[in-house]
Amino acid sequence: MALDKNGIAKRIAKELRDGYYVNLGIGIPTLVANYIPEGIEVMLQSENGLLGMGPFPYVGEEDPDFINAGKQTITTLPGSALFDSATSFAMIRGEHVQLTVLGAMEVNDEGDIANWKIPGKMVKGMGGAMDLVASAKNIIVAMQHTNRAGESKLLKKCTLPLTGVKCVKKIVSNLAVLDVTPDGFKLIERAPGVSVEEIKNATEGRLIIEGDIPEMVID
Repeated sequence: MALDKNGIAKRIAKELRDGYYVNLGIGIPTLVANYIPEGIEVMLQSENGLLGMGPFPYVGEEDPDFINAGKQTITTLPGSALFDSATSFAMIRGEHVQLTVLGAMEVNDEGDIANWKIPGKMVKGMGGAMDLVASAKNIIVAMQHTNRAGESKLLKKCTLPLTGVKCVKKIVSNLAVLDVTPDGFKLIERAPGVSVEEIKNATEGRLIIEGDIPEMVID
């Protein structure tokens, strides 16, 4: 059974390590804030000017003055700080963020990512993704494995305008966890109930399968 968005976020949360500074992109990545593993402390950064972001607020407890880069209301943790975008991007460009989690429309098997523009459709702005992929030490992509037509989004070559080149390190999709290697996508884990054959059929790019592939452990 393919993961839903929260399942993807839960699995990505397992990649967090104590002491990390982490930037969460718009979409599925923002959900990671709800699933920080017990026993570790991470500092979540939002590119609109917040360090120390907490989980989403409960219904009725929202404060419209506290939002993430996706304009969603959020909470702040003790010790958090608010600042301007210039300071936020100085953190990013200065390589002070250990991990960035981004959504994507396409990723190819060399680690290129396209996530900011579909030609012919309105674009509000490129956001901070280009700075993040150029500066982050580690980039994990949270995405659906295929589009609504069932076509693969893990490709041999991206067809949309690129955000970054050879920068993605890992992908967590609704079907699988994959590392990006010089030889292509390496299958690490499969979603519960999803077969290796299903993942092969949903992946256009080069796919490396070695030995038995375990199921993800989400909870």
